[in-house]
Amino acid sequence: MNIGPYVLANNLFAAPMAGVTDRPFRRLCKALGAGYAVSEMVSSRRELRGTLKTSRRANHDGEVAPIAVQIAGTDARMMAEAAAYNIDHGAQIIDINMGCPAKKVCNKWAGSALMQDEPLALAIVEAVVAACAPQGVPVTLKMRTGWTESHKNAVALARVLESAGVQMITVHGRTRAQGYKGQAEYDTIAAVKAAVSVPVVANGDIATPEKARDVLTYTRADAVMIGRAAQGRPWIFREIAHFMATGIHLAPPLVAEVKRLLLDHLLDHYALYGAFRGVHTARKHIGWYVRALPGGEAFRGRMNLLEDCEAQWQAVADFFDALGQRVDRMPVPADDAAQAAAGDNEHQDKKEGEPA
Repeated sequence: MNIGPYVLANNLFAAPMAGVTDRPFRRLCKALGAGYAVSEMVSSRRELRGTLKTSRRANHDGEVAPIAVQIAGTDARMMAEAAAYNIDHGAQIIDINMGCPAKKVCNKWAGSALMQDEPLALAIVEAVVAACAPQGVPVTLKMRTGWTESHKNAVALARVLESAGVQMITVHGRTRAQGYKGQAEYDTIAAVKAAVSVPVVANGDIATPEKARDVLTYTRADAVMIGRAAQGRPWIFREIAHFMATGIHLAPPLVAEVKRLLLDHLLDHYALYGAFRGVHTARKHIGWYVRALPGGEAFRGRMNLLEDCEAQWQAVADFFDALGQRVDRMPVPADDAAQAAAGDNEHQDKKEGEPA
């Protein structure tokens, strides 16, 4: 599929996640089969552009194109300026955040709160499109199904925003009120796809190849976007791609390969964040990798006490060396195996197409 002039490698996308989808993580996901990855949210506020946090989020060194940056805010002019600023710093696609459910974002009427103010949402899109169009930069958008169960306006809003120039729409199958609780629903995503002509991306609870297949089939979406399921398992993209192409599950990765991937990820992470910050922010990534592994929780407790990058890196190497002496390939989490085995029956039993 395409986003504007950019031809993507496939229709498997890595979702923007605050504090997660930094440059090292995006590079890793793309190397392991993601056809597209969006940066973590960048504020439109001018006074934050010179901060170290924002500069790290705007770092795209060595990243495979296209470079997609997600911006968030509530002022149309400031959002247009933020788009132009990020284009000057390497962005090739601008994504507008209308999906974040976090209170600190919604309390400022940004993120998914914009879905409550459709005129403001339209004004923001029009301003950002006007700033991006002269430079040939596509504008995309990520939103939820609505604010609450009784106020699902994704379909109506999608029609309006398509007319304003948005070239792709991603829908997370939950309302803002749900946060990340309960199950995602896909009826609204299917309705959005039927209502617009631009590509539509389905997001929410896609954690196995079967679920990716079922969601694409049910919604007729052009792509799926994967968020939390890629945390600690970035090879999920190649697993889904293999299954979609062959109908056969790819064997779990070798322990030795995962050791190499994680150690390289850590070095890239330390390089971006520095020694002091890097050792702390790397902990969550390491925790995600080991959480379902034998001895993983005990190791995580010990690892979280380490304050030195070299010691942390070596501890990870030693953990996977020990694991590799017991098994050749990564163990498949029991819940993933059960969900995969139930994939076909689950899709038939649930008309809504809602794999958990």
